[in-house]
Amino acid sequence: MVGTEGTRLVVLRGNSASGKSSVAAGLRDRFGRGLALVGQDNLRRVVLREHDRPGAANIGLIDTVARYALGAGYHVVVEGILYADHYGDMLAQLRADHRGPTHGFYLHVPFEETLARHATKPQAAEYGEAEMRDWYRNLDLLPGGAETVIGADSTLPQTVDRILLDSGLAGHPARER
Repeated sequence: MVGTEGTRLVVLRGNSASGKSSVAAGLRDRFGRGLALVGQDNLRRVVLREHDRPGAANIGLIDTVARYALGAGYHVVVEGILYADHYGDMLAQLRADHRGPTHGFYLHVPFEETLARHATKPQAAEYGEAEMRDWYRNLDLLPGGAETVIGADSTLPQTVDRILLDSGLAGHPARER
């Protein structure tokens, strides 16, 4: 078992350029200290510099970092594309082992909209439509109804508000650390 009955675990998934990192940053900004962001891109691409594939080392690293932060009393947001077939077992076990509430959210954005959003990002020149089309999975939901789907019509502030309210983070004061 990991965390406490008071810690919150939020899993935020979706395709590339669906807004996951912006939502996670918005959650941190609104919540304050005491909320750990466990970003797939940071751990997979920056720390390990590995490709996303089944059984890759980043899956265990994401799990370890999330468990460590929960064990230290932080609320945790795990965010990334986190394909269901690559990360589903790890996320299911993390959910089962977490003593507190766990909430999953999937940002569902149509492919054409992800392309438009990608074009505004600083790394837009690093990869393009062909790669994004290859990565895109329509409604790649985890089994068992573990996620709330949030559509592209939800603005960034609306999405942040909804996740804060639905997860119970809105009722938890930020902690001094």
